[in-house]
Amino acid sequence: QVQLEESGGGLVQAGGSLRLSCAASGRTFSNNAMGWFRQAPGKEREFVAAISRNGGSTYYADSVKGRFTISRDNAKNTVYLQMNSLKPEDTAVYYCAAARTAWGNSVSSNYDYWGQGTQVTVSS
Repeated sequence: QVQLEESGGGLVQAGGSLRLSCAASGRTFSNNAMGWFRQAPGKEREFVAAISRNGGSTYYADSVKGRFTISRDNAKNTVYLQMNSLKPEDTAVYYCAAARTAWGNSVSSNYDYWGQGTQVTVSS
């Protein structure tokens, strides 16, 4: 069992930056690929970024490529999402997720554990 807790969300002006963190419990964190998803009001949850279990491979949605960076520290059982050049359309609840696979991917149903989410609001 893996428990995930996100932090770092908040209110930021367009063009600003935020760093989200996701702390995982358990001793199997390094066995899990990790992903970030988001859900805006009235919209379906969408993929943002994923990282392999050893951190060597990353994958991004086109909408955030070049602005967001996913990383992980397996010694701290934590995955991060650095978000730069934020836009109002990035406003959403951001969720981290863990998959019992080596490689991350964009399909939410492939993830086994989910956090409760953290709100990110970008004002124009």
